[in-house]
Amino acid sequence: MTRLIIISFLFSISFCYSQENISYQKPPKEILDLVDFERPPSVIFDDNKDYLVFLFSNNYKSIEELSDKELRLAGLRINPKTNIGSRVSFYNNIKIKSLKNDSGVVSQISGLPKNPKISNLNWSPDQNKIAFTNTTENGVNLWILDLNSARAKKVSELKLNANIGSVINWFSDSNSLLIKVIPEEKTELINSGSVVPVGPKVSTNFGEKAQNRTYQDLLKNKVDEYNFQQLVTSDLFIVSINGIAKKWLDSNMFTNISISPDGNYVMVTKINKPFSYLVTYRSFPTSVDVYSKDAKFISNLVNVPLIEELPKGFMSVRKGKRGFSWRSDKPSVLTYVVALDGGDPQKNSEYRDEIFEINAPYKGKGKSILKTINRFRGIDWGNSNFAIAYDYWWNTRNEKTYVFNPSTNKKPKIIFDRNYQDSYSDPGSFISERNKFNKNIIKINSGKAFLIGDGFSDSGQFPFIDEFDTKSFEKKRLYQSSYLDKYESIYDFDPISKELFVRIESSVDFPNYFFKTLYTNNLRKITSFESPFEKIKDAYKEVVKYKRSDGLELSGILYLPVNYDLKSKEKLPMILWAYPREFKDRKSAGQSTKNSNRFTYPYYGSMVYWITKGYAVLDDASFPIVGEDNIEPNDSFRNQLVDNAKAAIDAVDKLGFIDRKRVAVGGHSYGAFMVANLLSHSNLFAAGIARSGAYNRTLTPFGFQSEERSYWDAPDVYYSMSPFMHSDKMKTPLLLIHGEDDNNSGTYPMQSERYFNALKGLGATVRLVMLPKESHGYKSKESIFHVLWEQDKWLDKYVMNKEK
Repeated sequence: MTRLIIISFLFSISFCYSQENISYQKPPKEILDLVDFERPPSVIFDDNKDYLVFLFSNNYKSIEELSDKELRLAGLRINPKTNIGSRVSFYNNIKIKSLKNDSGVVSQISGLPKNPKISNLNWSPDQNKIAFTNTTENGVNLWILDLNSARAKKVSELKLNANIGSVINWFSDSNSLLIKVIPEEKTELINSGSVVPVGPKVSTNFGEKAQNRTYQDLLKNKVDEYNFQQLVTSDLFIVSINGIAKKWLDSNMFTNISISPDGNYVMVTKINKPFSYLVTYRSFPTSVDVYSKDAKFISNLVNVPLIEELPKGFMSVRKGKRGFSWRSDKPSVLTYVVALDGGDPQKNSEYRDEIFEINAPYKGKGKSILKTINRFRGIDWGNSNFAIAYDYWWNTRNEKTYVFNPSTNKKPKIIFDRNYQDSYSDPGSFISERNKFNKNIIKINSGKAFLIGDGFSDSGQFPFIDEFDTKSFEKKRLYQSSYLDKYESIYDFDPISKELFVRIESSVDFPNYFFKTLYTNNLRKITSFESPFEKIKDAYKEVVKYKRSDGLELSGILYLPVNYDLKSKEKLPMILWAYPREFKDRKSAGQSTKNSNRFTYPYYGSMVYWITKGYAVLDDASFPIVGEDNIEPNDSFRNQLVDNAKAAIDAVDKLGFIDRKRVAVGGHSYGAFMVANLLSHSNLFAAGIARSGAYNRTLTPFGFQSEERSYWDAPDVYYSMSPFMHSDKMKTPLLLIHGEDDNNSGTYPMQSERYFNALKGLGATVRLVMLPKESHGYKSKESIFHVLWEQDKWLDKYVMNKEK
C-alpha cells in the first residue's frame, strides 16, 4: 500500500513539473519580418472582364476573436450571438478598377460599413452588383455593392441566418434576392452545463452496419438537438435591392436554396428529424421541394431518410434520387441521378449511375438522358444538343469524360478515359460563358469549344488552350505558354477578340494580371501588386529530381539561403517538409507537378522561413505510396515512406549542400503521421516536427485518408502504420503541436496527447504544444507566432546545434 502511495505521489509530481507556464512567444526577427506583413488583396472579376474587384483582409485573426462563444453542433461551428460560422475569415475592405478603359485608377468603394466584416459575396446574374453580408456584434446584415457607381449600401435591417449554406440567393432579374432570416419567434438557447440530466444517454443498434468515419462536433444530447434546431431554423424573405422585404416561407431548417435559370421556380432543401449522434447534419433526413417564385408549393422531389448506414467503400452512395440541379442551358429543367448498382460499389454493374431530367410540375419519373460507367460526377451544359459529362471511380483512379446529346438517347462518346492522378495527360477544363439566363455554359464559337489546361509534362509546366471540335471531337492546340523563367496561369480566352486573361509570376516577381493577345503576345498589365517578401527574393530555388531505390521518379523544391555560395557548398542543416499521397500506378506517382517559376509565397505553416536562419529547405518533397493492381498502397506504407525520405536526403546530399546528420523532417495532419512513422522506423533524421496529426489508427477503425478497409479487414496494416504502437522505437527528438479544438475527422487532440504520454512514459525526447481555441488549421496571430517560435527553438537545439 505504501509503495502504491509513493508511486502515485511521484507520478503527480512528475506530471506537475512537466507542464510549462508559458505565454505566447514570437519567432526571431528574421522570421517575424516575413510572417507579419500586409497581405496583398485577393482579386475577383466579372465574366466580361469589365471590373476587377480587390478584396482586402487581415493576415490572421486574434486569439480574442477565437475566444468568442462557439457552439459545435452536427459538424457546424457557430457563433450563437451573431449567427454566422465562428471560424469564418472576413474581408475588411473592397476596392475596384474598371477594365473598360486604361486609366489604371483603383477606386475605394464608398459607403462600406465601419470596421466591416464582409463575407458571403455573391455576384448578381447580370454581373453589375455583388451582394454580401456584413457581421456586427448584433448580427448579420445584407449589403449590395453596385459596380457601376462603386458604392455599397445596406439593403435591410433584417438579421440574416448565416449558420448554414445558401444565405444569399439572387433571382434572375438581378433586382431581388431570397435570403435566410432569423425568425422573430426564435427562443433562447439552452446552456447544456446548467441542465440536470434526467437519465443516461443510450444508443442501440439492431444489426445494421454504420461504418462511419470519426467525425468531430457531433450532437451529443437532447440539449444539442434543441440548440441545433434553433440555430439552423430560418424564415425565407424575398427582398428587393431597394430594401422592400416580404416573408416568402415560414420557419424551417432550410439548407440549400437553388433558383431556376429563368427565376420562375425555387428548389428548397430542408433538414428533418430524427437527428443523429453518429453523423453530421449532411446525413440528416432531408426533403427537397420545388416552389413557384411566389412561394406556391409545386412538388416534393424526394424525401431522404437518415443516412447512418451505407454500403462499404468510398464509392458507395444512397439509393434513390440524388443530386438534383438545374440545367443551366434551359429555363427550368431539373436533373437528378439514380444509382444503378443500388449504391453498392461491390456489386457488378455495366453502368453505375443514370441521369434523368424532369420538367415542371416535377412529378413522377424523369426522362433518361445518360448512363455513366463510373460514379457520376457532374455535367457541363452547352446547348440542347451538346453537353459534357464526367464520372470517376476512386478504386482505380479512373475518370471518363463523355460528349452526349441531351435531346436524344444516342449512346455518348467517351472523349477522355484516363487516370485522374496522371497530371501529364490532363486535357484541361472547358471554358464557360454566360448565356441569356446569366448561367455558365460551355463557350462554343462556330462549332468549337475550348479547353484550358495546366500543361504539366516531363519537361516542365506550360499551360495551354486547345480548340475542341464539337462535331468531330478533334483537338487543336491554339496556344501554349512558352515562358522558361516565368509561370503563366490562363483564366479565360475570347475566341472572337483572340484575347487571353492571364496571371504571370516568377520566383521573384509577385503574381499580376494581364490581357494578352493570342498571336502577337502583346501584354496589357492590369494590376501592379508588389512582393511583401523582398528579403528572400534572391534565395536559390530549384526543382530537384531524383529516383527512389526502386527507380520511381521523385522531386522536391529546394531552397537555399540568400547569398549562399553554390561553389563553396557549405554543409547546411536541412528541413524536409512533405505529405504522403497514395497512387494506384507508378506512372502517375512518378510525375512532377512542381514549378520553380512559381512565386515563393510562404504561408504560416511553411518551412521556407528558415532559409533566413541558415537552413536548406526541401519543400513539398514527393512521398508517393504506390499499390498497383490488387495491392493496396498502405500494404507497404512504412517501407515506402523510408525509401522516399532516404532518396530525398541522398539527392540533396549528392549536390553537396547539406550535412546529412543534421536533417529535420516535418509535416501537418497526414504529414505529421508520416513524421512519427519516419522517426520510429529510420535513423535518417536529427529531429521531427509533427503538427495536428493522428498516431493511433485503431482510433479511426473505419478508414482514414485513402484507406477504405476497416481495422477488422486489415488489422496488420492498422497496427504497422500506427506510430503509437511503436512508441518504444522512438529515439529522435519530436515536437508535437496540436490545436485543442481540432475539428478534422480522425485527428482528435487526444491523438497527440495519448502519443505524448506513451513517448514520455518510454523516455523519449518529446514536447507537446496544445494551442487553445485552434482548429485543424491555425488562425490566430498569437498561435501562429508561437508555433513558429516553438519550431525555431526545437530546430536550433536539435538540428542546427545538434550535439555531435
